[in-house]
Amino acid sequence: MVKILAAADLHGSYDIAKTLSEKARENNVDLIVLAGDLHGMKEGKGKILDVFQKENQKVIFIPGNWDSQKEHDLLRKKTRSIHNYYVTYDDVGLVGIGNCDMKFSLDEEDFFQIKKQFLRMKTSKKVLVSHLHARGTKAEFSGILGDDFLRKAVDEFSPDLLISAHIHEGEGIEDVIGKTRVLQVGRKGKIIDI
Repeated sequence: MVKILAAADLHGSYDIAKTLSEKARENNVDLIVLAGDLHGMKEGKGKILDVFQKENQKVIFIPGNWDSQKEHDLLRKKTRSIHNYYVTYDDVGLVGIGNCDMKFSLDEEDFFQIKKQFLRMKTSKKVLVSHLHARGTKAEFSGILGDDFLRKAVDEFSPDLLISAHIHEGEGIEDVIGKTRVLQVGRKGKIIDI
């Protein structure tokens, strides 16, 4: 079992990063998963991960629409990006798909990258991490439709868990797509045992 703290939409806030780091430490979290928009609204470009590094915490991330490709490149020099990639912790595989530079939808190439990673994984538990939310989920209450290619990936690969963000007011929403548990995360962070 892996204990994860999943969060997103820090938008450059060191205070939020520090609060999340403390929450991870207090709850003996194995892995921190940041689902995009690490930058964008505040200063601190390339340095938001320093808070977690000072505590020697394991962090993986994907970029969100507020994160530029340049920022993504800076951040992945400090910790592992799972954008178009996957990692394994114990018997849990985590696949990531990000959306830099104000990109608000996935495309066929993104779906191909997700598929490629799921086909490579040999774990019994599988997690898909996306900044965007999937079409047909409760996060659409916001009026922002979910992503069709993300929904297609969930329908086709049936991960045990989909972690998504983007809709700040949707933080904490839980949903189900088939056998997949869907969690909408944000600045407070959600602790998940998988």
